[in-house]
Amino acid sequence: MNEKHLNQMKNQDGFIAALDQSGGSTPKALAAYGVTEDAYSNEDEMFDLVHKMRTRIMTSPAFNSDQIIGAILFEQTMDREVEGKYTADYLSEKGIVPFLKVDKGLAEQEQGVQMMKPIHDLDETLRRANERHIFGTKMRSVIHEANKEGIKAVVDQQFEIAKRIIEAGLVPIIEPEVNINSQDKETCEDILKEEILKHLNELSTEQHVMLKLTIPSKANLYKELIDHPNVVRVVALSGGYSREEANEKLKENDGLIASFSRALVSDLNVEQTDEEFNQNLQSAVDSIYGASVNKK
Repeated sequence: MNEKHLNQMKNQDGFIAALDQSGGSTPKALAAYGVTEDAYSNEDEMFDLVHKMRTRIMTSPAFNSDQIIGAILFEQTMDREVEGKYTADYLSEKGIVPFLKVDKGLAEQEQGVQMMKPIHDLDETLRRANERHIFGTKMRSVIHEANKEGIKAVVDQQFEIAKRIIEAGLVPIIEPEVNINSQDKETCEDILKEEILKHLNELSTEQHVMLKLTIPSKANLYKELIDHPNVVRVVALSGGYSREEANEKLKENDGLIASFSRALVSDLNVEQTDEEFNQNLQSAVDSIYGASVNKK
């Protein structure tokens, strides 16, 4: 494990940029950026265009380690280059810690939750992640209803895979998202916290994880998780909230920092001049950084 990166993730002010939209969500990400489906005729061309978009973001002067401490990448992004360097090496040289999304998407909903699909090639992915100088990973499940058995199954699966990731020398980001539109959102979060705590308390002192959670309905609900000795950092997803709304909710939670995706890039467009693009990205970065650092 890279101790410098570990220290940065534990202690540095800032937030994590999520640039990890994959197969199913890539057309949506491109469309939001102003690139419609008639701009590409196959998957290869689509991924070329999304890498071009991500490269534009990562090479922008607004994308810097003064405010952004980490970035989550899609597997194809890890294997591609930015300015002649593999993406993780490019980010590390900028002082930004690289993470890799390792899940294969969501299974169908059962017991009020969506578990992760099986990750059959996890060991090989982790081997390649180490080769590409990735620091940590991220994997996502979704909770829709306050079903105790379902939520327990989600957390059990997350920690089971997290332990394999730790064994490989990487730091896992565990992401059991709670659907912001759930009628039982607050109850889901109470159950989720208890299940996560059970697993955290069973880890050895050498086993460290990060958590990526929906901003809770009750302010500071996750403070116990943030302060837990086995937790490197707790970060928040925007979950479909607008940037303004996500920022306001984030400010109410001490020690919780952002790991936003859509909320970070929502004002960017392929037609913008570099000056407009960089200004819009800087404005987004400033507001998310402010919500992550300057608490009420």
